[in-house]
Amino acid sequence: MVVSILHFALDLPDIGSIKEKRQIVQSVKSRLQNKFKISVAEVGLQDSWRFAEIGAAVISNSKQYGESVLHKALQFAENCAPGRIRDTSIFSEIY
Repeated sequence: MVVSILHFALDLPDIGSIKEKRQIVQSVKSRLQNKFKISVAEVGLQDSWRFAEIGAAVISNSKQYGESVLHKALQFAENCAPGRIRDTSIFSEIY
């Protein structure tokens, strides 16, 4: 079993409230979950107005497959998120 993990920070400079940030984060999470069938969560910086940390994971039997899905998900997030994505990492653990 291979668990592939994506982690990135989302910079939202034009956000004026936590409520607005949460709407954007929820939209990004839902779009990633629906398109790629992966698990997605906001994993940090919940109280920050300008930043969000997003984590995603997929379980498969191949490191190459899991990481390719997450690379596609990251490209999709870069195109659909209104802010700037930074500090990205993708890695896999074999169990």
